[in-house]
Amino acid sequence: MPLLPKFARSLRTLAGGLFAGALALSAGPAAAVEIQYWQYVFDTRVQAMTEVIKAFEAENPGITVKQVTFPYADYQTRLIAARAAGRSPEVMQLFYGWLDTFIAGKLVQPLSPEVFKAAEIESEFFPIVTAMKRNGQYYGLPTAVRTMALFYNKDLFKKAGLDPEKPPQTLDEMVAAAKAMTVRDGAGNYQQVGMALDIARQDHNWWREILVRQFGGESYSADGSKVAYDSEAGRKALTFYTSFQKVHKVGQESFMDEGQAAFRAGLAGMVVDGTFRIASYKTIKTFTWGVTELPSQDGKRANFGSYFANAIGASATGEKLAAAEKFLAYVSSPKAMTIWLEKVGELPARRRVALTEENIKDPIYGPFIRALDYAATPPMTDELAQRQVSIDMINSVLLKDTPVADAVKAAAEREQAVLDKAKGK
Repeated sequence: MPLLPKFARSLRTLAGGLFAGALALSAGPAAAVEIQYWQYVFDTRVQAMTEVIKAFEAENPGITVKQVTFPYADYQTRLIAARAAGRSPEVMQLFYGWLDTFIAGKLVQPLSPEVFKAAEIESEFFPIVTAMKRNGQYYGLPTAVRTMALFYNKDLFKKAGLDPEKPPQTLDEMVAAAKAMTVRDGAGNYQQVGMALDIARQDHNWWREILVRQFGGESYSADGSKVAYDSEAGRKALTFYTSFQKVHKVGQESFMDEGQAAFRAGLAGMVVDGTFRIASYKTIKTFTWGVTELPSQDGKRANFGSYFANAIGASATGEKLAAAEKFLAYVSSPKAMTIWLEKVGELPARRRVALTEENIKDPIYGPFIRALDYAATPPMTDELAQRQVSIDMINSVLLKDTPVADAVKAAAEREQAVLDKAKGK
């Protein structure tokens, strides 16, 4: 599905003015200087950053940016090792939920308030950007933000007798549609699933950050210090999620290894995924797909807003720091957001760039953009550990038949220990 050219053009019209002060203040070193930018390997993100770097270097001939990438599983370990060896990158990518870990590990430094003015940041970016703020100081800025939505295969909807222009709007409708599209052979093996399930990718977020709220609860206390999902809402949310496999039998975690792979192959009717998947799904030629806001529960919608930010390495000083500041300002500009949208499909992090009437009504981007109005971005202290708790909880129900109440209680206790450890308790 092609990107809308009007959307891209509307981004370009804003490209010149924003963060102009930051760029001017960081005039760059007089002599040539090389800095490194590190991120984990995700093909469309690497391609997008390659293009951003090329455009930046064309405008800043005195600065060279070397992009270095690592597999996701190795990324944080490599950063820690580089810091210990005194070879940290000047600019690095990090998930917003990693910030406390990165600060504690002395991997990043606060942004200069003269170059990156807090008032400008908070007026131009979506509010979730404040997740990168600690003790009044910002430690990074995103190029793009992401929410989640329901991708669905219009061809399979039609084949199952469902209206492809009327995707499910409630959780009950989602289950009914999944049942209609599930195909199993005589031995009970799945040939086609109605719902692609993928715990390790986005489903743990769907349960914890979205379903819990839709069933009337909260994932954490307002300050993020207490786990709040050991509740009736948490139990209902987990029961609903695991029922796709245990009760309704419309999907299986191991089907084609990854949920997005099953959807791409045309063997899954629906999958819950994020904006970052748009660019990949655009390459699908074998069927027509659509996007809708995540179905509601009793009229309540909820979503998970998140992002990867870019930060300046703690060891950057002198002319390398000046170059890093200039590059960070550039990757946080509308110019970079235009490239990121076209290459990755993620939403621009600046409100004025994203929230136009045309964009909100767009059939692909609209569901994600509208979700920003009701998306929550919970504070995280150790994202990797907290994510693993949810994955283990869901697996315990699906694979070990652990009672839902016991699984939720155990997960809440484990995650509370993670939070307490991070707070030094």
